[in-house]
Amino acid sequence: MTHEIQVTRLPHAEGLPLPAYATHGAAGMDLLAAVTAPLTIPPGGRALVPTGLRIALPPGHELQVRPRSGLALKHGITMPNTPGTVDEDYRGELQVIILNAGTEPFTIERGMRIAQAILAPVTRATWREVDALPETSRGAGGFGSTGTG
Repeated sequence: MTHEIQVTRLPHAEGLPLPAYATHGAAGMDLLAAVTAPLTIPPGGRALVPTGLRIALPPGHELQVRPRSGLALKHGITMPNTPGTVDEDYRGELQVIILNAGTEPFTIERGMRIAQAILAPVTRATWREVDALPETSRGAGGFGSTGTG
């Protein structure tokens, strides 16, 4: 199923392609850096990287913004808030928080693929306070309680 995402391009994104799927079976669309000059992030540093895009998501959906596996493996580039969530009512510029967890400075160039975006349905919940919860075989067992691995 395909959904339409309405998009407006800000001046600093002129000439850059819109987000797109790299292959027919890809779940994520590549987001590109709309930086006007190279941006170097030192090891342990982070930066807010603009995409130059503003969007309107379909009702009942969010846009999940995730790191790119190649950047993570090769350079230690990730997102400290992964996955980032763009709510359907947000109308500001899409920006990506990039963290350099690597050992070398990393330079982001204009048009570089910096993250991937996945359109996902949102299920809303309500909370109901109760006196007791149903019992389970796990109970209150926490971290590592379901196995040795």
